[in-house]
Amino acid sequence: MSVLASVRRFLGGGGGIVVGTAVMNACTFGFTIVAAGILGTADYGAFFALLNLLMVISVVNMGLQATAARRIVAEPASVGAIEHVILRVAYGTALAVGGALVVLSPAVVWLLQLDSLVPALVLAALAAPTTVMGAHVGILQGEKRWAELSWLYVLAGIPRIAGLVLLWVWPDESVALFGSGLGYVAPAFYGWWVLRRPRTDEDAAGSVAAPDGRSVLRESLNSAQALLAFFALANVDIVVARHVLSDHASGLYAVGLLVAKIMLYLPQFVVIVMFPSLATSHERRRAVVRGTTAIVGLGAACTLGVVLLAGVAADLLHSEKLAAVEDHLWLFAVLGTLLSITQLLVYATLARRGRRSIVLVWVALVVCVVAGSRTTGPTQLLAVMITVATVLTGALVVTSLRADVPADAGSVGGVVPAAPGAD
Repeated sequence: MSVLASVRRFLGGGGGIVVGTAVMNACTFGFTIVAAGILGTADYGAFFALLNLLMVISVVNMGLQATAARRIVAEPASVGAIEHVILRVAYGTALAVGGALVVLSPAVVWLLQLDSLVPALVLAALAAPTTVMGAHVGILQGEKRWAELSWLYVLAGIPRIAGLVLLWVWPDESVALFGSGLGYVAPAFYGWWVLRRPRTDEDAAGSVAAPDGRSVLRESLNSAQALLAFFALANVDIVVARHVLSDHASGLYAVGLLVAKIMLYLPQFVVIVMFPSLATSHERRRAVVRGTTAIVGLGAACTLGVVLLAGVAADLLHSEKLAAVEDHLWLFAVLGTLLSITQLLVYATLARRGRRSIVLVWVALVVCVVAGSRTTGPTQLLAVMITVATVLTGALVVTSLRADVPADAGSVGGVVPAAPGAD
């Protein structure tokens, strides 16, 4: 009985987030890999391009998430009022983004060289639940409702299995996008269900004035541009590789990047669990140190595993591409770990409403493009990415540790509502 109670406590706390994000990532990567075997080359290329565009659109989702979590942690006495405003902004934004993509669907067809308008319209339809899901995640994250949030992440993964069944019956890029998009639809409905509680007038008003919807939207868009900078940085090297390297060399670089992507998303649970503490002034410094240490420890262990098992994996899979890059895979693991730390520190910046630090991310992106365009081989490009990521990570660590502002009498719950732009 004590073992069962321990398991329940583990799953009801941060451990549930570990399990939930693991299920989500396994199903997401699994769907993409299996879809490659079902779809033809042209259809898979269109599907992958649509997924990348959806990822760019998802920065609005992430901006809402960061804003919701930060505001709830900052004003715990006004949870009901903040929920009300966040959801109202989320639904309005979801309709606006979805509607804009409907209008722009012919442009999407041209940009991605699609064969019809259907996949572009599917993309527009998925933009709405994707945006709403971000608000739900942020609210549950800010309230530290880890059990419900864990189930939301599970539902972001499991429905994709049903999507694979649909894809098997109708192998088409539109069906593939819809099947993958079930990982956004199901969590949106679940989030609505767990947050449907009735609000009394007292609950809706709270003890602090309700936030203004326009200020919530502005903060969300600012967070979205910061996250756009990070995800552009995390993905720019493959774009550069396609332009400066041969098809064969860029293909080998892409194989190595699979390891980097795994290392980027594997510690995702650390960012999720730590964010409420990052938004609290008296816990922020400790959260930055603990989060960074956790990611470094996990990254070091996985990098060692890559060193020991890369050759074995290449032999078992009979993969000539993997064998060609096996000596460098540990460097890709290092790159992924550095980017994961950067992601934590970007969220730490958003949690304190800092803006100047985000400029460093944009500068790093420009440096990667300029320096990367002068490389002539995969190893040189990888060296550029690791060097820039190392310098950026170090700068953000220093900035995050120095930016902590002591709580004063005007703070609520130990949170200081820093002025926008403060670092």
